[in-house]
Amino acid sequence: MKCFSRYLPYLFRPPSTILSSTCHTEADIISTVEFNSTGELLATGDKGGRVVVFQREQESKTQPHRRGEYNVYSTFQSHEPEFDYLKSLEIEEKINKIKWLPQQNAAYFLLSTNDKTVKLWKISERDKRPEGYNLKDEDGRFRDPSTITSLRVPVLQPMDLMVEATARRVFSNAHTYHINSISVNSDLQTFISTDDLRVNLWNLEITDRSFNIVDIKPANMEELTEVITSAEFHPQQCHTFAYSSSKGSIRLCDMRQAALCDKHCKYFEEPEDPSTRSFFSEIISSISDVKFSHNGRYLMTRDYLTVKVWDLQMENKPLETYQVHDYLRGKLCSLYENDCIFDKFECVWNGSDSVIMTGSYNNFFRMFDRNTKRDVTLEASRENSKPRAILKPRKVCVGGKRRKDEISVDSLDFSKKILHTTWHPQENIIAVAATNNLYIFQDKVN
Repeated sequence: MKCFSRYLPYLFRPPSTILSSTCHTEADIISTVEFNSTGELLATGDKGGRVVVFQREQESKTQPHRRGEYNVYSTFQSHEPEFDYLKSLEIEEKINKIKWLPQQNAAYFLLSTNDKTVKLWKISERDKRPEGYNLKDEDGRFRDPSTITSLRVPVLQPMDLMVEATARRVFSNAHTYHINSISVNSDLQTFISTDDLRVNLWNLEITDRSFNIVDIKPANMEELTEVITSAEFHPQQCHTFAYSSSKGSIRLCDMRQAALCDKHCKYFEEPEDPSTRSFFSEIISSISDVKFSHNGRYLMTRDYLTVKVWDLQMENKPLETYQVHDYLRGKLCSLYENDCIFDKFECVWNGSDSVIMTGSYNNFFRMFDRNTKRDVTLEASRENSKPRAILKPRKVCVGGKRRKDEISVDSLDFSKKILHTTWHPQENIIAVAATNNLYIFQDKVN
């Protein structure tokens, strides 16, 4: 993550900024990306435990088109590699998730987590420094009180703007298994952290204890049949949350019913078609991401091949199903052998819940318009992006004669994948993470 260059696209055109380095290490790979509630800030986390925050440029009278561009605002090391001596296991520094807290004052707050520890970070600006201490010299050394013959009133002097990131809370020692998701409650006082078998509820002010609200660990681990893959709070109802499982089901829980939410209030699962069952059915049905719509009426889930939209009032089947890359159904055997079948793709709503977006292979990402039922495949890459150019839709040819603008399914690069995406909460601006590159695309403007 060392250099910036500007790019521009299709449904999305510049600011496209792309953050990348020509040669990257494993630590440079982006592992999460998230806009804050206003869209003015964008945070990324990588496998090296670093968090990079981008800030949107303010509108300029001389250059109004630059309004959409994002520049680096702050960079800090969120997590360091650790070692669990009790279990003789290394704990990676990789940032699994970042979640912003709604802004309450001049400072910004975000939660970041690796496999075991969640941290609350404060990002603040400082453009003044105090001068004229009585007990300290200007270089910071303490003075001999006997030499002080008069009192001075300290004053604040202007200085160059400095952005500071400080860890305000560390929430640790509550997860035996790897944390896969975190979610901030709408009450702005609590959040949940989720691992493979448990969901814990934390108060943002209390770090030494949490409440276990979901525990699916069986008494005998040999009887384990499913794990939790993701969890999220309802955007308006602070007592409601949902979590997904590796069996393709979603459970909606109400914390008012009981302290331990072992019994769900709603259960969403699509019956499996026996005629399509195969060795890979259980693997590809595992849900990798679950997201509430902004209005709180729908749930969106992503499994390996599809994105599904569920109405909270209808549990027996999804309201909508979108095929992301159905052309890979015939390649599941080779995808299993190279472990790509276990990739965990995220999904995201646009600000009005009318369009959904998710990633695919070959640096492709897909968009589905829920109103018109139209969909488009776009590519995030250096090769097809030129300044002020429009991103052209891509098509994958499954069989038969391939057209000039199509790409064969056999030519797809499965090492290039878009797992992490995010959408600006109010505008048509998206951020797409492709390995160590961050692309930011903006809706085309005249």
